[in-house]
Amino acid sequence: MDSIAVDRFDTSRFEASRHRLASLAYRLLGSAADAEDAVQDAFLHWQAADRQRIKVPEAWLTKVVTNLCLDRLRSAQARRERTAGAWLPEPLLDGDPMLGPAATFEQRESVSLALLTLMERLSPLERAVYVLREAFSYSHAETAEILDITESASQQHLHRARCRITAARRGGSEVDPAAARRIVEEFLAAAVSGRTERLVALLTDDATAISDGAGLAEKLLRFDTAQRIAAVVRAGFKPTPAKRRLAGGTPAIHYALVNGAPAVLFVVGDQVVGSVTFDITGGKIATVRGIAAPTRLARLTETWRQHEPDTPLVTQW
Repeated sequence: MDSIAVDRFDTSRFEASRHRLASLAYRLLGSAADAEDAVQDAFLHWQAADRQRIKVPEAWLTKVVTNLCLDRLRSAQARRERTAGAWLPEPLLDGDPMLGPAATFEQRESVSLALLTLMERLSPLERAVYVLREAFSYSHAETAEILDITESASQQHLHRARCRITAARRGGSEVDPAAARRIVEEFLAAAVSGRTERLVALLTDDATAISDGAGLAEKLLRFDTAQRIAAVVRAGFKPTPAKRRLAGGTPAIHYALVNGAPAVLFVVGDQVVGSVTFDITGGKIATVRGIAAPTRLARLTETWRQHEPDTPLVTQW
């Protein structure tokens, strides 16, 4: 094989792993943009490496991407951004290959916005062990090799990660898709019509709402009582000329699945300008997450443009 053919062959071997590497990086970083950067950095490492000495490319690339992500999580910039209260995981539309394996409940849960948020409580190593074990089913021996730790340390990190997540988790069981959609549609109808009492009735007593303030606020906006959430949602869903100007037009509101959870998307033309996702427990809404910062919706918009949407729930907002 000449050098050009070798390079093409090696590039094709990398590309065959790209989606899996991106889904690994996304689970570790919670950001599609950062995940794409980590995978591209891994490609540069791959090109610079003596590839003839790499016996198992998949294992080698997994180790490189994992450690690139750990470097990012440990960086001073990441610590500042993630502790300033201005960080939420980047939402992805179901069907995006970056969401990765979804054959088991553990794999589906590992990419939920709820769990990605909870994983911020873990150390970078705990997070890596948890993702490698729960989402990708690596053994402790394989995990130890990837992270350059002992098997015993891998077991300890996993135990601590599971304990911390279990202590903070709300719910944890899957919700019937039809029931979830019905609850969200009822919530949307109450929000659009301004029925505060109905909104309160659809929320758990300890419900939480989190918003990025369309990227205009320095910190996340949090609301922690059903009454307060209902009031904020009613005000937020009330259309005004200023909101339409900010959105760039009059959005249509679509039902969608985002990171496996029920959601409504505000869409102007083919641009997603807002995403509201819901965690449902016991037939009620436990968490509402609103994301409208354009930088956090770029990949979701890209995927939306390749998607055949259902008829909007609301067309004249």
